[in-house]
Amino acid sequence: MPTQVLIVDDHPVLREGLTVYINTQPDLAVCGQAADTCQAMKMLEANRPDVVVVDIQLTDGNGLDLAERIKAHDKTIQVLVYSNYHDRLYTQRALQAGASGYINKRHEASRLVEAIRRVLHGGIFLSEETADLLLTSAVGGRRQLRACGIAGLTNRELDIFRLVGQGLTTSRIAETLQRSVHTVEAHRTNIKEKLGLKTAAELSRSAVQWVLEYG
Repeated sequence: MPTQVLIVDDHPVLREGLTVYINTQPDLAVCGQAADTCQAMKMLEANRPDVVVVDIQLTDGNGLDLAERIKAHDKTIQVLVYSNYHDRLYTQRALQAGASGYINKRHEASRLVEAIRRVLHGGIFLSEETADLLLTSAVGGRRQLRACGIAGLTNRELDIFRLVGQGLTTSRIAETLQRSVHTVEAHRTNIKEKLGLKTAAELSRSAVQWVLEYG
């Protein structure tokens, strides 16, 4: 029986494209598609996938948080994070969330299929460059992502920091993340404290610079 794959991504065209490609593989089959966390959790029960391919930005939350929920639900399900965001920043977060690998969307679909097969056999899938960076960090040559301590932000704070850098207002961020304005403001305050920033202007400048570097 082919390995069952669930795709979780908020872009329907990408989901359909991956479904068509994966279904051409004799050993793989897409058992479902989801645009958000709520749909994904329902499909876990209904379709029982072997592997879940998860984007980071979803319509109702963060894919890394979803990865944690999936592993808490069933540790045997393998999770692959598949995203446009910078490998160097998000790979370690993906692994900490319980994912078995991180693959950037700039790679061809064949690389995603390779990653799916690897994690099914108990392996970890990382790009060669990212694996080298993590190894360097592990042996003591840690490279700082930014001197201001971006690594100390939670996944939700990082979402908000990125959206600030993209020029979104607090109300627009709240709408995008489906959170209240008060909640977003509280996160902005926490971000400023963690990054040593005093004003909203400093936060905006720092976020814009980070987006330009890591997007």
